[in-house]
Amino acid sequence: MTSLPANLPPNLPAKHDEIVVPSVIANLGDTAVKRFVEFFAVHIRNPNTRIAYVYAVRQFFAWCPLPLGAIEPVHVAAYVELLGKQRSAPTVKQHLAALRMLFDWLIVGQVMTSNPASAVRGPKHVVKKGKTPILTPEELRALFAAIRTDTLVGLRDRAFLALLFYTFARVSAAIRMRVQDYYPQRRRRWVRLHEKGGKYLTLPCHHTLDDYLHTYIEAAGIGEDKRGPLWRSARGRTGVLTERPLQRQNAWD
Repeated sequence: MTSLPANLPPNLPAKHDEIVVPSVIANLGDTAVKRFVEFFAVHIRNPNTRIAYVYAVRQFFAWCPLPLGAIEPVHVAAYVELLGKQRSAPTVKQHLAALRMLFDWLIVGQVMTSNPASAVRGPKHVVKKGKTPILTPEELRALFAAIRTDTLVGLRDRAFLALLFYTFARVSAAIRMRVQDYYPQRRRRWVRLHEKGGKYLTLPCHHTLDDYLHTYIEAAGIGEDKRGPLWRSARGRTGVLTERPLQRQNAWD
C-alpha cells in the first residue's frame, strides 16, 4: 500500500471554483473526463455548494496519488482522519459528502464499479449554541456611524450591513436580491431574501433598515430598475457603482 503523507497538501490556489480534472480521471479517457465535469456543471446546481465541492475533490486527489480503481475505503478513511486534525467537523463532513456524491455519479456513468467513500463515517457534529455574534444596540450604532456615507459605496455598505443585522440573512441570500425585493406592503416596507432551493423569505423592514435602504436606492438612482441587482459592485476605488451584482467574496470583504 502507498504510504500516506503526514500532512495534507497546502491550500490550493485561490480560484477554488475552477473545475480542474485530476490526472487520475484524465488518464481514463474522454468519457471519464466528461462525466467528472458534468458532476459539477450539471448535478450540483447551487453555486456555493459547487465551489465547496470543487475544492474538496481537488484537495483529495492532490493528496491521494492512487489510480481511481485502486482507491479503497481505507484510503478515504485515512484522509478523513487526517483532515479532521486540521479542519473543523463540518468541513470534514462536507469533504466526505463531496467524495461520496462524486463516486456515486461516476459509478452511474460506469467510470467506477464501487464507492470507496460510502462506508466511511464522518465525525459527529452537534450544535447546541450558535456562533453568530450579536452586537448591542450601542455597538451597532457605533458601527453604522463609522461608515462613510459621502459615497454610494458607503451608503451601499451601510444598508447591506443593516440588512444582515436586522434580518439575520445569509450573505449568499442577500446578494441575490433585486431592487424589486424591497417593496411596500400595506403600511410597511418589506424585503425578500433569495434562499436555497429557489425559496424566498419575506420579512418586514426595521425602521433603520428601511431608512438606509431608501437612502441608498435613491442616491444610486436604481429605483426604477426593478429587475436589476439591489447590491452592486464598485468600480475599483472610485466610489462609483456598476450595473454588475456584488460578488459573495466582495460582500464578505
